[in-house]
Formats: sequence, C-alpha cells, structure tokens
Amino acid sequence: MRSFRFMLSRRWLLFGLAVVVLAAGAWWLGQWQFDRLEQRKADNAVVLANEEQDPAPVDEVLSPGGDVDPDDEWRVVTATGTYAPEDTVIVRYRTRDGASGVDVVVPLVTSSGTTLLVDRGWLATRAAGTTRPDDVPQPPAGEVEISGWVRADGSGDSTAVSDLSTRAVSSERIGEAIEREVYGGFVDLRSEDPEPATALEPVEMPELDNGPHFFYGLQWWFFGLLAVGGFFYLAWDERRGPRRRRTTSSEDEPTQDVMRRAETDVPTA
Repeated sequence: MRSFRFMLSRRWLLFGLAVVVLAAGAWWLGQWQFDRLEQRKADNAVVLANEEQDPAPVDEVLSPGGDVDPDDEWRVVTATGTYAPEDTVIVRYRTRDGASGVDVVVPLVTSSGTTLLVDRGWLATRAAGTTRPDDVPQPPAGEVEISGWVRADGSGDSTAVSDLSTRAVSSERIGEAIEREVYGGFVDLRSEDPEPATALEPVEMPELDNGPHFFYGLQWWFFGLLAVGGFFYLAWDERRGPRRRRTTSSEDEPTQDVMRRAETDVPTA
C-alpha cells in the first residue's frame, strides 16, 4: 500500500484546491439561502403585524420625498383627494399566471396638496412591454377616499420613466416626470369610494410562507460535503494502488486435472 506522498504532486494539489473552492462556494450559497430564509420570516412578521393595525392617515406614515420605513411596508393607510388620470403611469412587464399585463399607477392629489401615487391594479395586455394600453379603465371622478397598502420605492435603472411608462415604481422619478410633489413610496389600492365604473384586477398580496430557502440551503451544504468526501475517497483509493487481478490459474488446476483424467479414462474402440 502506497503512502500519501502522491498528494503533494501538482495534479493532486490542483485537484484539492478545486475541491476547497467548490466546498467553500457551496457553503456560502447554503448560508445565503438561510439568510434569505431569516429575512423572509422577518418580512412576513412585519406584514402580519401591520395587518392587525387600524388604517392610519397617509400623513402619519408617509412624507413628501421621504423613504418608507421597512416596518411600515404593507401597512394600510387612508387618503382623500382627486385623481389626476392625465398623469397616469403604466408599469410594464407585469405578468400573472403567464398572461401579459401592466400595472396602472394614478396620482391622487390629496387635500393637503401633496400627491400620493396609487397603484390601482393590473390590466391584461396583448404584449408584455405595452407602454400605453388601450381602454384603461378610468378612476372615479371628483373627490375620492381610498385605502391602500404602503409599498417601498423600487431602485435602479428599471425605475426610469419615459413617456409616462416605467418598469418599477419610484416616487422620486415619477414625481419629476409629472412635475408634482409626491409622498415617498406608493400604495397598492385596497378600496376606493366611490367605486369606479370598471375596476382593474386587484393587486396580489405577498405569500407568507417560508419559501424553498431551507431545503435549498441544505442542498448546497450537501453538495459541499459530497465534494470533500469524494476527494478523500479518491485519495484513499489511489493510496491502495492498482487492484491486483485475481489469478485463476491455481483455482483452475484441479479442474484441468480432472478433465485430463477423464480423457485418459475414455475406453478406446
């Protein structure tokens, strides 16, 4: 049986380094999944806590140009004002169950003069990238009282507004595009009074399960352990050296002797 000195060869050192990198990557990805699990649990706890709170006036939760407090997301707020349908913003690439659609965001000019961005719901379209769909249902005219769930602004290049169309809602970007002072964040419509003649599809509420993160984390850690275990098994197998082929000559000798004797015992004519 050989020693383990062969593991100091260039081939085995590179092999071991690759296994270390693979195992470290698997550990990091597993830990990342568990971190996402904890974050999801925290987010779910915020949603559940806010569901139990009474609706609050929008001025108590949101402020012009301010950021949404993470603890206030999905809290229900109320506001009274008048919709400005001429400044409606279309949020593209909103699919549901494989169907193309858009979200329709309409500014609500509140009684305080500050504008609240209201995502009034989802509208099916023929193409996912539609910027100005036909027959967008109009909001109620005149003074309207609404309630909605607080949502945080999006970020990144997807929030750019062009021709009153965007891929993600940013109160700052939309406020600049429509030239109005707006509250930070926006709301997903919960109810409005009076009701519109034609309603949009209501917003989708978040799923409050823990998702697949726990099992994904276990899978990544298992892959890492499998890589390490496989490396040491191959090293042990290499140390044993080439397996000797079993010789069958000694085992076949008795059989060959019997056959020779049988041939000599055959009577001749």
